[in-house]
Amino acid sequence: MTTSNRIIVALDDADASRALGLVERLQPSRCRLKVGKEAFTRFGPSFVESLQARGFEVFLDLKFHDIPNTVAGACAAAAELGVWMVNVHVSGGRRMIEAARNRLEQVSRPPLLIGVTLLTSLGPDDLTAIGCPGEPLERVRLLAELGQSAGLDGVVCSPLEAAAVRTVCGPDFVLVTPGVRPAGSARDDQMRVMTPPEAIAAGADHLVIGRPITAAPDPLMALAAIETSLAD
Repeated sequence: MTTSNRIIVALDDADASRALGLVERLQPSRCRLKVGKEAFTRFGPSFVESLQARGFEVFLDLKFHDIPNTVAGACAAAAELGVWMVNVHVSGGRRMIEAARNRLEQVSRPPLLIGVTLLTSLGPDDLTAIGCPGEPLERVRLLAELGQSAGLDGVVCSPLEAAAVRTVCGPDFVLVTPGVRPAGSARDDQMRVMTPPEAIAAGADHLVIGRPITAAPDPLMALAAIETSLAD
């Protein structure tokens, strides 16, 4: 997998014009784009279509988590939109994941179906507070195995858990890692982080990186610096 296949730039700007201005400074051959809840709620499907019209593959990061039929329908709608990747919460359970997989098998060009294991903003104390005491690694590994057996193409996990997930799920299971920060960058609201080279060495396939690129004075230069660190 080349460096350009690995980087997914998170578009989290609340202003569509500013977000598109940023996109104009990036290149589809060097990164993919992630559209999350805020951008999709504010700007709608047409925003995704405008990114695709510029040649970018889009990861629609809406983290579907609902009853099986509802999630299956939402995934089918994402497939009709033409996105490259869509995700669900693995904690929605086996029947939900299987319903989504079955619905996507009915479309001609299904997106990758990825499962969110544990949000990278959560630590052990947060897990205890929601009634799931234990270390994040054990919960992530359990959810990854459940997701794989239910038909997921891969999971979203912290880079700190990537090596363990790779061990139990094998080389072909796609690992998408947020919580990736270049050396010297602020953690922001992420709890479990690694640098881009560390995340790749741990087994990650795709790195989701937002503010270190989008908030940089020159986003393309920031992207190039990350590419260089991966090449080195």
